[in-house]
Amino acid sequence: MGNQYRLQVGNKDYYTDLLFYHRDLQCLVLFELKIQEFEPEFLGKLNFYLEALDRDVKRPNENPSIGILLCKGKDTEVVEYAMARSTSPAVIADYETKLINKDLLANKLQQLSAFLENSH
Repeated sequence: MGNQYRLQVGNKDYYTDLLFYHRDLQCLVLFELKIQEFEPEFLGKLNFYLEALDRDVKRPNENPSIGILLCKGKDTEVVEYAMARSTSPAVIADYETKLINKDLLANKLQQLSAFLENSH
């Protein structure tokens, strides 16, 4: 649905990082991207965005929104404490800023090319 998706709550605008719609799950999927290690307040902000989406953007026939928080790293114990009382569907994950192996990438591109050739 977009990047920097605008949510208005009260008289203030908030901007999410990435917002998608998952057709099979029939719900909004919010991605928040952080260039630092997980901090508990990130979860509070994510839950705030999920609540705003469910109240103001989600349609009545859709399922509750899902949040995915991607951080540079995480201390598992801090994440466990932060999520212990959370009822929102949220996922916290590490990401790596490395490119995939060159040989693996070349192999996958060859597989894709062969698949596309055979599908015509």
